[in-house]
Amino acid sequence: MDKAFWLGVAAYLVPTFPLGYFWHLKTFADRYEALGMYRDDVIIPLGFLSMLLQALVFSWAYPRLFSTAADDVWKSAFQCFVVFGVLAVSFVVLPVAAKYRTNSVAGFMILETVFTAIQFAVVSPLMALAHHQPG
Repeated sequence: MDKAFWLGVAAYLVPTFPLGYFWHLKTFADRYEALGMYRDDVIIPLGFLSMLLQALVFSWAYPRLFSTAADDVWKSAFQCFVVFGVLAVSFVVLPVAAKYRTNSVAGFMILETVFTAIQFAVVSPLMALAHHQPG
């Protein structure tokens, strides 16, 4: 794997882990508690492993799906935001809301969709910069 791949992994993982940790377990912990869906003893290493796997797959997929040309950095970042963001909603927000017990499906969907939008608003430009080819 080349340097751009590993920079892409870092571009995903470095902001996603602290954002996810503080969003879910600190900032909105009371709201998630009210939803009644989290364990009392959240297993942080499993969450980190999930993020690492996502980082590896997204960084591998990025140059196959989006332009890496220097002139296309912001266009590619926006495309990444849309494609990976929609994908994330499809495998995090929708199935969890469909399958797991919660006191408010709408409340969960709003919290997680906003989180996902913020996450990919941060990650997408960083991945675009990591993968762009200097022109």
